[in-house]
Amino acid sequence: MKNKKWPLIILIIGIIGLVIAFIIGQLLPNMRTSTSNIEVDITDPALIKKGAYIARTADCVACHTTLDGETYAGGLPMLTPLGAIYSTNITPDKDTGIGNYSFDDFKNAVKHGVRHDNKALYPAMPYPSYQLMPDEDVAAMYAFFMSDVKPVQQANLKSELPPVANWRWPLAYWQVLFDRKREFVPETDDALLTRGQYLIEGPGHCGSCHTSRGIGFQEVALSNADSNKYLSGAVIDGWRAKSIRGEHRGLGTWTVAELNDFFKTGRTDTTAAFGAMAEVVEHSTQYMTDNDINAMSSYLKTLSPTPNKEETLPNKADTTTQKLLDGNYDSRGAILYAEYCQVCHRADGQGVARIFPALDGNSAVYSKNADSVLQITLSGGRMPKTPYDRMAFTMPEFSNLSDADVAEVVNYVRNSWTNQAPKIDVNDVVKMRAFLAKKPKTSTDIAPDLSIDAAEKGANQ
Repeated sequence: MKNKKWPLIILIIGIIGLVIAFIIGQLLPNMRTSTSNIEVDITDPALIKKGAYIARTADCVACHTTLDGETYAGGLPMLTPLGAIYSTNITPDKDTGIGNYSFDDFKNAVKHGVRHDNKALYPAMPYPSYQLMPDEDVAAMYAFFMSDVKPVQQANLKSELPPVANWRWPLAYWQVLFDRKREFVPETDDALLTRGQYLIEGPGHCGSCHTSRGIGFQEVALSNADSNKYLSGAVIDGWRAKSIRGEHRGLGTWTVAELNDFFKTGRTDTTAAFGAMAEVVEHSTQYMTDNDINAMSSYLKTLSPTPNKEETLPNKADTTTQKLLDGNYDSRGAILYAEYCQVCHRADGQGVARIFPALDGNSAVYSKNADSVLQITLSGGRMPKTPYDRMAFTMPEFSNLSDADVAEVVNYVRNSWTNQAPKIDVNDVVKMRAFLAKKPKTSTDIAPDLSIDAAEKGANQ
């Protein structure tokens, strides 16, 4: 009889434990929120203008606007391993947006990840980074959103997570574990570098993409002081967000001037922003002041190489260029490159300055992880639109190529000229196609349909 009671006792203890955990999870967000004595004049033109600039540096529009949707009205799906969640309406609409938020409601959501109803926000919202923003800057953002953003009545979409994962109260425990209270701590007395560090760590939330995630989907480091894994590269939305530290495959070969150019225009003489970074330039960094851009670039160049990521590859002579010029196509990849790629990226792999990025010596191309090259080959893309260059050039998608041909041409560009990179296989292409079938399109993903079925081209011969 005693043995038969144990399962019931364990069940009762489990239920009691779950109830206690639920109650604590409901109360924990209260411990994160705070009130402020700041009185925000949402009609102050100077404050609104300041808030508009800060919202640009924080890149709010990128996540809270869909491809053809109203600005800041939300609805953008974000893929997670458990399903999609959707960004919310942050326009000042009183029924479906944040129109009824007080300043403290707004501040607690932005900085602490707690909604006005005291429920935790998903960590897709980069509040661990926004936490560093002073209340005065958040007040300016509040004035901007309440007075200068058009109200849009658009209901928020429910997440597609399974029931248990969709509960909000466990997120409070995530916040306790992974979003500790912290303040901005400058690494140096240099004003320029301190400003750059703040923009990178805080509103710019660069680590959200460029820092790898742990088992709880938390960034493994939130600052350079935390770990040199900070900004050492990660995969997000199927793109390889490269290391932006000092190693060769990171920013080791970049100058501050090149970084300034890249942040302002989305391109340099040899490279171009693509994927999520193209959105960052289009919606955020192009609007930043030259001083702020220079501060970010200067700070990034102070970051040391990530340990165990720096490697010295043997020098490799370029034998590719002459073979292509001679029509000596010695592999399937060479045939495909000549057929589909060479007209833009040229026989020498150097492309055309500020128009078609170079493939030779491009760290996005020879990265150990080939996801970015694979994705842009299959789905195409577009450079960010800015007033600093006459056109936003596009790359067509080549999804009509067979899986084997995609693998061949990707391996070819990753190992031609002076490039050296690990090879991929057909399985990698299959996985990327499956991912892209589920991934929502963004404005910088859209490319003109210029691809031609390989059966109509000489590449199949």
